[in-house]
Amino acid sequence: MTNTTLLYDDRVTENVAATREGQHLWLAPADMQAATGWKLETEGLCRGDACVRVQPTWTKDGKVDLAAFARHMGQPMLEDGNAIAFGESVGTRHDALFSLEAPDFTLPDLDGKLHSLSDFRGKKVFMFSWGSY
Repeated sequence: MTNTTLLYDDRVTENVAATREGQHLWLAPADMQAATGWKLETEGLCRGDACVRVQPTWTKDGKVDLAAFARHMGQPMLEDGNAIAFGESVGTRHDALFSLEAPDFTLPDLDGKLHSLSDFRGKKVFMFSWGSY
């Protein structure tokens, strides 16, 4: 068991006692609720009016497998050391990905000439961005 930082929706919860076993991330139900807002109830994992039926493989020794739940919900998971971030459900983003249009902006090229994104509407655009932290 390690102390883990979980990033879920707009929550950042530090020092969560979590056990990582392969594709599983086991949390006590109280820790899962604090980190995600999903509460283990008799109906399943519930948040507000929404409940998701708990699969038999999602619980073991009184703990809940957050990684399995996230996979079921279509949420990508990224692990970096002792920090684990969960993304938005792919199902809720899928339609939006095809309808999003970037706002217009203008940037200079290496020679200082200004280019606006709107100049390239209807064309494929590859934009590379880099920053040192």
